[in-house]
Amino acid sequence: MKIKNIIPFILVTLILSLNSCYDNKMEWGRDPSQGEITTSELPLALQEKISRYDVLTAYTDFKLGAGIDFGMYRTNEAYRNIVNQNFDGITPGNEMKQSSIMNAKGELNFTNADNGLAQLPAGMAIWGHTLVWHNQAQAAYMNSLLQPTIIPGTPGESILDVSALLDGSFTGWNRNNAGGITIDQSAGLNGGPAVKFNVTTAGNEWDTQLFSPKMHAVVGHAYQFSFWIRSEGGGQGRMSFQGMRNNYPYIGSGPYFTAGGSWTQVIYNQVWDNATSANVPFTATADVIQCAFDLGKFPDTYYVDVNTINVIDLDAAPAEVNLVQNGGFETGDLTHWSALNAGAGIEVTNEQKYAGNYSVKMVSSSTSSQAWNLQLESDQITLDAGKTYTFSFYVKSDIAGKGRVSFPGGIDGNQYPWMNWDGSGSGEAFTTSSSWKLISVDLTNSTKIKLSFDMGYFPDVTYYIDEVKVVEKPSVASAPKLRSMTSGPTEIPQTPEEKAFKVDSVLHAWISAMTTHFKDRVIAWDVVNEPLNDNGTLRQGVEDLSATSVFYWQYYLGKDYAVKAFKWAREGDPNAKLFINDYGLESPNGIKVDSLIKYVQYIESQGAKVDGIGTQMHLNINWTDTLGVKLMFEKLAASGKLIRITEMDVAIANTSNPASPISPTANQFAQQAELYRYVADMYTRIIPKAQQFGITVWGVSDSPDEHAYWLTNDAPNLWDANFARKHAYMGFANGLAGRDVSVDFPGDLIIP
Repeated sequence: MKIKNIIPFILVTLILSLNSCYDNKMEWGRDPSQGEITTSELPLALQEKISRYDVLTAYTDFKLGAGIDFGMYRTNEAYRNIVNQNFDGITPGNEMKQSSIMNAKGELNFTNADNGLAQLPAGMAIWGHTLVWHNQAQAAYMNSLLQPTIIPGTPGESILDVSALLDGSFTGWNRNNAGGITIDQSAGLNGGPAVKFNVTTAGNEWDTQLFSPKMHAVVGHAYQFSFWIRSEGGGQGRMSFQGMRNNYPYIGSGPYFTAGGSWTQVIYNQVWDNATSANVPFTATADVIQCAFDLGKFPDTYYVDVNTINVIDLDAAPAEVNLVQNGGFETGDLTHWSALNAGAGIEVTNEQKYAGNYSVKMVSSSTSSQAWNLQLESDQITLDAGKTYTFSFYVKSDIAGKGRVSFPGGIDGNQYPWMNWDGSGSGEAFTTSSSWKLISVDLTNSTKIKLSFDMGYFPDVTYYIDEVKVVEKPSVASAPKLRSMTSGPTEIPQTPEEKAFKVDSVLHAWISAMTTHFKDRVIAWDVVNEPLNDNGTLRQGVEDLSATSVFYWQYYLGKDYAVKAFKWAREGDPNAKLFINDYGLESPNGIKVDSLIKYVQYIESQGAKVDGIGTQMHLNINWTDTLGVKLMFEKLAASGKLIRITEMDVAIANTSNPASPISPTANQFAQQAELYRYVADMYTRIIPKAQQFGITVWGVSDSPDEHAYWLTNDAPNLWDANFARKHAYMGFANGLAGRDVSVDFPGDLIIP
């Protein structure tokens, strides 16, 4: 090897760093056919070239940014120096997203974001990411506002609400062949209202079908469905179900009942069991059940008396003696109860109650982590060891929670039994949500117990518990044939208008709070992120009231959700530049970029102003159709808007399989460098200077600490895991400069 000049000490240091940059820190493993791939395999001339490059900001006039991890920025000096020296601005990776600032109660806490921004040098620009995105949203809070209203039922009533049949509205009832299903107010039994089914031609059972609203049920309880029916011609029909042991049960010896000219009562309360060759109780297998009148198979005119349509829980006790003293907390205090560990507070309240006037409120402390950190215990209860008892209560919480009941004195000799608390399987604990939930289990082989509600699993949760009962469970022999139960609870969903109003209000408050809090600190916002599907249509989303981190604002607010968002962001900070941002705009078919530009035009036609369009540009080296990049930039330039690359990285893409990890090759790193160069070059050549709002690379290094959640086991960035410049650094710098900068380096290079 011939050396024509002396390498400065700093260069030697860098080369040593490069020689070790792909060690086992990334834990890719080793490919025996390739050996271990490190940057030391690059020609020395290339290593020297990379080391001679200036910081990235030296090669462009527009702002360069990096999506950063505030934790690494604070604790890792090498990482922090790279950011400060090479970039004009940063995008916080997570700290300014809704799930990071808003908690499940809707409360905002800017502390982490403020502390992160305070670490940055003066003059470092901030791009805000993101105001409106379906991912990393505080869906738990939003969905808590959209839950249906649960109203306790009245003792003695059927659990099926027929009021929408009585008034003829059919609200909550689904009809197939609506024209053939009507209400006749005087055709029922004893001159009352009846549902009239007019079946003119033979067809499928479901061609003329009336499906009931959903009913809350207790898994394992037996139910009886009954009604009175007659027909004009002696037709036949059936009932079908959802959530029952057999959803298409026989009635007698066949699938159909007969409706004659006289009123006949039809009763479903048993089903045939092949295993035992006997009829068994008609039990619920889900906590929500439904029934349907299927009368479309046989032509006739049928009348079902509305007032006799009943669904009754046969396992509900007709009358009960509650062995828990003050189980409904109706004394207004904790008489017969003891707060063993009070957490942040245990008290009787009228804020929330399932029945009566009071419930008990239990609040866990900010440090609560064990079940016993929050405990409420009953007085001792005396049981007969030869009898079975049903222990039940209702519980809800302001946010998702968890609890258990332990039994000082023992159930079957165990103080902490595993039980099927909510029908989903055995376990120590049950879960809670913002809706009242019935917990019911059987107790046996016990004489003296106490009930200890242990609710301290999670910090800062408020629980409400009501109607705590221990009642004797009747034996089969002594059980009456029919027993009524407390109906419900009845579920009343909110209307679309009510939901839209609440979503609109929260979104407005969120955007206003963010833009005003960070006013004059944030130079630009990704106001709306990823509004389009891959086919260019507006992302509609779905409603999932159990979701905690995915929330589709547009599902409730429609196409104008972006119009509102841009107007509110402009009101909050008139000086910030406002962007719409999406991925996949570089697809060569041009569908998505065309659709996004049209959506921007629509937003502005409705009176809002969009300053710029962001293209994310998450790429990988196996994607070779670079023509799409050129076409995208040409279309974006023609829009006249500010254009910014918002989240650029280039994945190696063959290292992400943990079952068969492969170290990247030098050739793959060269491909990565070329793609970085090409994108930066096309941006600077095609986007007019007046529209160039900058490029942000998504992440700084290949450190696994920086890639715990995004492109794990990959190497997508400009610096390696040891914070040494990669081949990609040179490619990106050349792209920014629009030429090979290294041709201007003075003196000779090292020649291998």
